[in-house]
Amino acid sequence: MDKWEERKRPIRLERRFEFENYEKTRDFLDRLGEQCEAVNRFPDISFGKTYVNITLRPDNQQSEDQISEDDYKFAEDIDGLLD
Repeated sequence: MDKWEERKRPIRLERRFEFENYEKTRDFLDRLGEQCEAVNRFPDISFGKTYVNITLRPDNQQSEDQISEDDYKFAEDIDGLLD
C-alpha cells in the first residue's frame, strides 16, 4: 500500500504501475479486468505501452469524502495482481 497516494480533491487513491514491456502491461491489464469483474468494481484506468495508472474513488455510497477500509482492501487486491 505504500505506493498508493491518497489525494484530497477529489478524495481518491492513485498508483502508477510500470512494466518492462507491452506484454507484461497487457497481462496485468487482463488480470485487473478479471479482478474488477469478480468484485463488480471498476476504477479509472489509463495506460500506455509500459505503464498503467489507476485511480480509485470511494466506493461508499453514503460518504464520498472518505477512503474506506474496503477501498484500501481493493487497492491491496490490485497490488496482489503483480507477479
